[in-house]
Amino acid sequence: MVKISGLGGRLYSGETSFNIVGNRRRWYSISAIFILLSIGALLIQGLHLGIEFKGGSSYTVNKAGTTVEQARAAVADVDIPGEIIVQKIGDDKVKVQTGALSAAQSTAVEKALTIAFNVPLESIDTQLIGPSWGKEITKKALYGLIAFLIVIMIFLTMIFEPKMAVSAIVAVVHDVFITVGIYALVGFDVTPATVIGFLTILGYSLYDTVVVFDKVRENTKSVAAVGKVTYSQAANLAVNQTIVRSANTSLIALLPVGAILFVGAGLLGAGTLKDLSLALFIGLAVGTYSSIFIAPPFLASLREKEPAMQALAKRVASRGGADPVSASVSANSERAAIRPSVGRGPRNQPKRKGRK
Repeated sequence: MVKISGLGGRLYSGETSFNIVGNRRRWYSISAIFILLSIGALLIQGLHLGIEFKGGSSYTVNKAGTTVEQARAAVADVDIPGEIIVQKIGDDKVKVQTGALSAAQSTAVEKALTIAFNVPLESIDTQLIGPSWGKEITKKALYGLIAFLIVIMIFLTMIFEPKMAVSAIVAVVHDVFITVGIYALVGFDVTPATVIGFLTILGYSLYDTVVVFDKVRENTKSVAAVGKVTYSQAANLAVNQTIVRSANTSLIALLPVGAILFVGAGLLGAGTLKDLSLALFIGLAVGTYSSIFIAPPFLASLREKEPAMQALAKRVASRGGADPVSASVSANSERAAIRPSVGRGPRNQPKRKGRK
């Protein structure tokens, strides 16, 4: 079995190369399939908004040994309109969520829960959220997302270039859209924790994309002047040089998030964690994919439309072109060649004649 470290060394030097940028249509097709599935999930099922966004009532019973079945049976006798959601939280709590209720209906639910679980009224944590408050939270979440994208666009334009900023934003929108679609398909409630998870994956996706783009900028700085490889070939080398690092970073990030999702929320019943952990788990995986297979190829497509890069592609083609592996080796050699040599002064001196 080939060691990852050995593979990373060969990818970095260009000895081994995956033609990721050249196969951009393949990655676009895969993303298109997931985007269509996301659109279908959003149109058919839609997002299940929590009471924080649509308004409603929440009743949390604090008692050991409570069960979901007991809570459902308790509120079944109360005439409550709309859907009733019952969740188990840990070993000593059960939460009942309903739509907007009147004061009399809320009192009836509290009374039914106190009788069913034989607890005082003080043991029930009641929260009443109006629909106007939920709309305000939704509006602020959207404003926060738009402001985040604008700030990131300006920042990336300043440190890189406008086309890199556009490519990074395209990858971020790609990540959020697919994550939201899968979230709708699973049917989890959208809560403030979900929004926090979405904003977190935006930052992680951009971090990984910036690392790849920094290497792309380094490899393509003098690509037009040297004229031996195209922009896409030089960018493909940069992706290969960072792919192992991205995979390792994503794996380390996914392990604890997966533990929270599958162990904490699945086995231990920590329902408050599943909203955040699911958004993080999906977003981290999709963000890693987009930083390698979407953002760099999209950037290369934008840059290849420039007259200078089109002229460069013609010069490379007139010389017979280069396959992805040899092109990567050539680009890597060129980068090494233009670096100033350090500590080799005496070796470059003419050979002295021996004394007679």
